[in-house]
Amino acid sequence: MRIAICDDCLEDALYLKALLGGQSVSTYSDPDGLLADIEYKNTRYDLYLLDILMDAPGGTAAENPIREKLGTATFIPKSTMDGNIGCGINLAKRLRALDADAVICFVSTSNAFYREAYDLYAVQYLLKPVKEDEIRALLDRVARNLARDKEQSLSFKRGGQMSTIPYSRILYISSREHTISIYCKDATVQECKGKLNEIAQRVCGDVFLRCHQSFLVNMYQIDNLNGSELMVAGHRIPISRRYYAEVKRRYQEVLFEEVD
Repeated sequence: MRIAICDDCLEDALYLKALLGGQSVSTYSDPDGLLADIEYKNTRYDLYLLDILMDAPGGTAAENPIREKLGTATFIPKSTMDGNIGCGINLAKRLRALDADAVICFVSTSNAFYREAYDLYAVQYLLKPVKEDEIRALLDRVARNLARDKEQSLSFKRGGQMSTIPYSRILYISSREHTISIYCKDATVQECKGKLNEIAQRVCGDVFLRCHQSFLVNMYQIDNLNGSELMVAGHRIPISRRYYAEVKRRYQEVLFEEVD
C-alpha cells in the first residue's frame, strides 16, 4: 500500500512511518510539497495521513477561527484559515479537488475537527499519540475497500464505444425513458441507453441495491437514511416501500463495517 504522511513535526511523522512498517511510505513536512507531487507529477497514494494543526509557511500569530474553536493558546498562524493551505483541513479540500477518490485519515492532537472531517468524507480521525492497533485497524479497513473497488466496475456502451467506471466512483444510477444516468463522485453524469433492470442484474449485491423502481444506489456512498429518503452527496434518493426493509438492513451492515 502506498501511503503519504503530511506532518510538520518530524518526530510525529517518523513515529507514524515506523508504525506503518512494511508499507511504501512517503513523508512530507508541508502541504505544498505533497500537492506539487499530486498536481504536477500525477502522484497518487492509497492513503493520506494528514496532520490538522500544521503551521503555514510565513504565517504570523493572530486571532483566527481555529484558535477560537480550540479555546487554547496553541499557536496557529492566521494564514491557516485564509487562502494559504496551512492546515490539514484545507489540504484535504485541495486533495479532494485533485483526486475525488483520495482516502484521507486525519491525525491530530485535538478532537475539535470531527465535523470538518465528516464533511470531507475522511475514512478515520486519529488522536496523537496514535496507537499501533489503531493503525492496523485502519490499514485492514483501507485494504478491504481497495480490494473491493479494484475487483468491481460497471461497463456500458456509449456512442458505440465501451466505457468502464469503478464502483467506488459511482454514487447512484437512475433511469428515465430508457436513458441510464450514472452519477459519479466527481460530479459528472455518464449516460447510456438501456434498461435499469439489466443494470440491476449485473451490479446489485453487496455494493449496489435497488431502492426504487428508477434508482440503484451505492450503499457505501450513503450519508444518511432519513425516513423514506437516502442522502447521497447532497442528492435525495427516494426509497419505495417495496425495497425499504432490504435497504435499511444493508445500510446498517455497512455502518458496522465502517466502524470495524
